[in-house]
Amino acid sequence: MDLSPLENEIRKRIKLAGPMPIRQFMTMCLTHPDYGYYVTRDPFGVSGDFITSPEISQVFGELIGLWAASAWHMMGQPENVRLIELGPGRGTMLIDAMRAAQVVPAFRAAIVLHLVEINPKLRERQQQMLGTIDVPAMWHETFDEVPDGPAIILANEFFDALPINQAIKQFNGWYERVVEVDASGNLAFGIASDVIPLFDQLVPPAVRDAPVGSIYEWRTDNLALAIGQRMRRELGAALIIDYGHLKSAAGDTLQAVGNHNFVSALHNPGEVDLTAHVDFEAIASTADSMGARIHGPVDQARLLRNLGIEKRAAALKTYASPEKGAEIDSACQRLLGQGRGGMGRLFKALAITHPDMKTVPGFE
Repeated sequence: MDLSPLENEIRKRIKLAGPMPIRQFMTMCLTHPDYGYYVTRDPFGVSGDFITSPEISQVFGELIGLWAASAWHMMGQPENVRLIELGPGRGTMLIDAMRAAQVVPAFRAAIVLHLVEINPKLRERQQQMLGTIDVPAMWHETFDEVPDGPAIILANEFFDALPINQAIKQFNGWYERVVEVDASGNLAFGIASDVIPLFDQLVPPAVRDAPVGSIYEWRTDNLALAIGQRMRRELGAALIIDYGHLKSAAGDTLQAVGNHNFVSALHNPGEVDLTAHVDFEAIASTADSMGARIHGPVDQARLLRNLGIEKRAAALKTYASPEKGAEIDSACQRLLGQGRGGMGRLFKALAITHPDMKTVPGFE
């Protein structure tokens, strides 16, 4: 059997330490320093594995830029503000946001960009893109490296790629879900040998009565905690947009995408993107417990309509060719759509702010 270097590494660790928790498997697949998916490639666009909202339409990034400018105004217009993007991809959203920010010159002059990016290929691409604008930019491996001070944080399709834990309910309690090597020599999902102590007391009340065989997912990453703490102590606002559910619930949402198609999560470790739905209730609860103010979550369609997507699209179409006008309509329909292929309902938006900020744009 011809295995990839990362799968060989995973198998070695399973042989030495036993079945591997889902979180560890997902972490290795995505961020292994030599073979991790997010370290070795540019996954965006038609030639990659998926397309995000900023790649679908310039309008998305422009509206986010205007959202940031409005948030800055509500913060009291600090002379120096850190505009932070978590996982900025190719830099497309920031470029569109900075173009829109030109209508608020004082805001644009106050910005220092801080990009949190672990992928060296994407970091190089971002540096090329942002080198065309006159806004200072700095790069960081982690959010914690960004210096203190007034901040606006943008996270579009970032939280879904943070590794998850999974537990599966059995008749006598909850057991951690793991990756193991089965009797046929293939990677397979399995169940840890020991029950997780007192787990019934830790899961949300809505999950406690789930039937045997149910799977519960949670993230132990401290990012939501860090954002909540920062928003409590500093003037600032964070905007999180991702696909997921409003309320904590049981369900297996781990998925893998390669070349724009869904594949097995155990297929070609390190060669496909692994994600899971975002639990917006959990993020909001964590940030709220730190003393930050929570706005939403709301559907992406509602956020974008409140920010004026239809008016902006109509303005773009004024001088566009019929073909370009049709492209603009198609892109907006995908961003707002409720049915198959639409992002309007599946994607949600959540804002986390300093407790003194009682409203933020788009969440009225």
